[in-house]
Amino acid sequence: MSIQGQMAAANPRPFTRRKFLGAIAGAAALTQIAISTSGALAAPRKLTFAWNANAFCLSPIVVAQEQGYFERNGVLVDLVNYTGSTDQLLESLAAGKADAAVGMIHRWLKPLEAGFDVKLISSSHGGCVRLLGTKAAGTVTLESLRGKTIGVPDLGAPGKNFFSILLAKNGIDPDKDVSWRQYPADVLGVAIDKGEIQAIADSDPNLYLLEKRNPGVYHEIATNLSGAYKDKVCCVVGARGDLVRNERPVAAGVARAILQASDFVADNPNEAAKLFAKYSPKVPVEDLRALLGSLTHHHHPVGRELEAEIEFFARDFQAVGVLKKSTDPVRFSQFVFADVLA
Repeated sequence: MSIQGQMAAANPRPFTRRKFLGAIAGAAALTQIAISTSGALAAPRKLTFAWNANAFCLSPIVVAQEQGYFERNGVLVDLVNYTGSTDQLLESLAAGKADAAVGMIHRWLKPLEAGFDVKLISSSHGGCVRLLGTKAAGTVTLESLRGKTIGVPDLGAPGKNFFSILLAKNGIDPDKDVSWRQYPADVLGVAIDKGEIQAIADSDPNLYLLEKRNPGVYHEIATNLSGAYKDKVCCVVGARGDLVRNERPVAAGVARAILQASDFVADNPNEAAKLFAKYSPKVPVEDLRALLGSLTHHHHPVGRELEAEIEFFARDFQAVGVLKKSTDPVRFSQFVFADVLA
């Protein structure tokens, strides 16, 4: 307390009617401040949130919107279906064309290395990508992929990045011992049938539908939940840098809403599948429910745990040449991560 404050406390003035009315007004103001701080009754901050509406694993975004998690955490979100490249998405965030977005860490780390003013603030789940071989081609293990060609939807796809790491960790050079060939996602099955490729690295529901239409043909070799990756995150939440720096409580509201919605998906896959079904008319609700059950929506690290996972993947990506050799994984993870919930 200041000297002036101590003096006032030692010599209190009479409590007049004017002071009584002022005290009431002050108490009302403090109550309003408390409500605004909690976000319970404050007018929500309007934001633009970019996502890929075709990705069933992003069901928490739909849940957060339709179950009111965004609004209860002080944000009013306008969902924008973004299907451009990851570089373009991160550029739109950095330029303020969108406020926040969700995407796969396997696809985000390389462009973030380029210095986009985007911070990773939260996460949603693990899973998302799988590697399928065929019994006919004999591609049923990682070792059996030597000398074979793997089809991917694009050469910067999360599947290529992740499975390059997994192959390398199993003694298979992802650049010399296997070949990668790009096809549109809906043509990958045709390429398998023609023998142009012997395995596919992609995500669901594309691979799920291929297996369903061709029972007994495909064999799952690995996923990004295999082995040491069973407890690792896949999809992360990013926000534009100036939002994090200047409106940290707002960024925290976005992060918290996704965490809460992810828990809802983990605990209520049937309800989550029903909510997402309108975005995925080609996949029946019961199949969406099964697909959601294959992911780990209960695993969504925050704080130091998320920063550690970013560092873990940075080291992996550096080992296979996705990130530069000069990039320090520790400093990189510290730079791209912001603990808005601390």
